[in-house]
Amino acid sequence: MGIPERIKEIEDAMRKWQYNKATEHAFGVAKAQIAKLREKMEKAAASKGGGTGFQVKKSGDATVILLGFPSVGKSTLLNKLTGAKSKTAAYAFTTLDVIPGVLMYNQAKIQILDVPGIVAGAASGRGRGKEVLAVMRNADLVLILIDALHPEHYPAILSEIYDVGVRTNQAPPDIKIAKKSKGGIDIAATVPVEVSKETLAEILKTFRINNADVVIRSPITIDSFIDAVEGNRKYIPAIVVVSKFDLLDEHQQQTLVEQLNPDLAVSAEKNMNIERLKELIFQKLRFIRVYLKEAGKKPDLDEPMIVRKGTTIGDICNRIHRDFVKKFRFAKIWGKSAKFPGQQFRVLDKKLDDGDVLEIHIR
Repeated sequence: MGIPERIKEIEDAMRKWQYNKATEHAFGVAKAQIAKLREKMEKAAASKGGGTGFQVKKSGDATVILLGFPSVGKSTLLNKLTGAKSKTAAYAFTTLDVIPGVLMYNQAKIQILDVPGIVAGAASGRGRGKEVLAVMRNADLVLILIDALHPEHYPAILSEIYDVGVRTNQAPPDIKIAKKSKGGIDIAATVPVEVSKETLAEILKTFRINNADVVIRSPITIDSFIDAVEGNRKYIPAIVVVSKFDLLDEHQQQTLVEQLNPDLAVSAEKNMNIERLKELIFQKLRFIRVYLKEAGKKPDLDEPMIVRKGTTIGDICNRIHRDFVKKFRFAKIWGKSAKFPGQQFRVLDKKLDDGDVLEIHIR
C-alpha cells in the first residue's frame, strides 16, 4: 500500500469516529500519523526533483497573492486593482504564469500576484498546484477569491491551503519543545489545555520524540500541537472575497453572505467595492505610515516609511542605519502617538502610529 492510499485509509476511518474525550487519543494518534506520512511523501517528491517552479521577485512594501479556482476572476480583479494587463477570457486557465501588478494605496507600494487557478488536489501536485501554493508561502497576504456562482469552492480551497502547510489568520501556537537525551516526556502548561497530556505525549512519540520538556503557553488543539511539532508551518493573514457578486439577485446575495461570511463581496466588472478592497488590503497588512523629519526642516509628506503596527523608534533607527541605535539620544514625535506636538522621547521601545512624524537625534 502506497502513502496516499495509507493516508486515505486513516482519513476514512476517522470519518466514522465521533470526537469526544473517549476518542481524543485515537484522533491525536491518527492525525499525527497522517502528518508524518505527508512529511514522508513531501521528502520523497523533493528527492525526485520537480519542475522549475514560478520565479517571482518580491518588490514593494508587501506581496499579496490572488488565490482561487480557474475562471474566478483573478485576472480581471488584478487589472482593476493595479492597472496591470493580465490576460482575461471567459474560459478556464487563462493565466498560465505569475502575472505581477502594483497597487499604490495610501503611499504604500503593494505587489499583487495573479497566479494560475488551482484545482482540487493542488497540494498533491495537480495542475501545477504545488508551484502555485509555493508562491503563497512567500506572500505577506493571501486574497482568497471565491466565485459567487460556486460557493462550494470555498471549503475545497481551504483544504488545499491547509494541506500545503499554510495557516491563515492564525497565530503560531506558543509551545516550546526542548528535546533531551533521557527522562521521558514532561509537559507543563501556563494555560488550560483541553487535550490530555497522554495524547500529546503519544503525538510526540509518533514523531520519534521520546524525551523532551514541553511548555505550552497558549490554548491548543491536536492540530495546532502537531503544527508546532513539525515546525514548518507558515502563518499568513488572509482576506476572503466573493467575486462576480453582481450576478446574483438580492436574495441569493444575502444567502451567500450568510453561508460564507466573507470579508467582502466585489464585482470587478462593475467596479463594485474595489476601493473598499484596497483599504481592506492595506488594513490587513497592518501598515502604518511614518514620516521622517530632519531638525529645523519640514517633513517630506510625499514619501513615508511604510512599516507595520507595533513598529518602534528603535525599529526605525535600525532600518535607517544600525549605528542609529548605538548613537541614539532622543526623538521627537508629531502625531497620534504623542501627547502634544513635538513630544520628546528618550526610549527606543516607543511604539509609533499611522501618520506620525518622527525626528531622530543622534550623537
